[in-house]
Amino acid sequence: MSMTVADIMVPAPIVVEVPGTRNDAINMMVRNKLTGLPVVRASDGQLMGIVSRRDIFRKFEEDQLSLIMKKEIKTISPDATIEEAAKIFYSMRIHRLPVVDEGRLVGIITPTDLLKIIKNTKTELTAEDAINTTCVTAYEEEPLTYTVPAMRISDVTALPVLNAQGKLVGIITDRDLFSDQVKDKEALKILGISEDDDLAGYRNVLPLFYAATDKYIDFESKVKDFMVKNPMTIYKKTNLQEVAKIMLTHDFGQLPVHGTKDDLEGMIYDVDVLKALLK
Repeated sequence: MSMTVADIMVPAPIVVEVPGTRNDAINMMVRNKLTGLPVVRASDGQLMGIVSRRDIFRKFEEDQLSLIMKKEIKTISPDATIEEAAKIFYSMRIHRLPVVDEGRLVGIITPTDLLKIIKNTKTELTAEDAINTTCVTAYEEEPLTYTVPAMRISDVTALPVLNAQGKLVGIITDRDLFSDQVKDKEALKILGISEDDDLAGYRNVLPLFYAATDKYIDFESKVKDFMVKNPMTIYKKTNLQEVAKIMLTHDFGQLPVHGTKDDLEGMIYDVDVLKALLK
């Protein structure tokens, strides 16, 4: 008996309703430490779309949730196999898959749910077999005013950071850029969040709030001021079972991959690791 989506899904997922606003979604994400949510119609609970922190970041000037959310969404049945789910995540590079039964939203699954299975699954595949995207890098002395639009254009949530010698010295993720801004009461007000809310949830929610429009970025800010220094890396021959363990243990969505010397080979993302479940 192979496992099905029903075995691993989170039942009765937290949702946000339309009609609603950007702030409704942000607040729901902050309070529940989530990076995205299914969107349902208030009148009948029908699944209408999905909204992630990246969608909000891309359309920051927009307030209406219905205009921010992704309407074309892929769904999966609770009876589908976990291999089918892995294939969707891997090929479409999405991060949440609503589980729908006869038109009703009954659950949600994310790559993390599948990494938990890979952690306990023998596989021949290694990191270099699974790297799936061209690696965009940042330079440590680069101003953020340049890096942020580059992240948005290349549609990645993390960049490895190199020094002048081309050596990996850090990693910058959308979380890092946002964590610094939480202290600003004005920012909280604009987001419609009270200071009593759990700020820990913030880091995952609205990355790049300031970066969404260039006027918020200080020209003096450099990548090295925001990056995580000496990030954990994996070797290109590291087995995917091990990669899954590291990602789960440290709550990483991605890891830099290095070759025999310390040269950077690329980045591996959680969705890439799911290749271990594909036939």
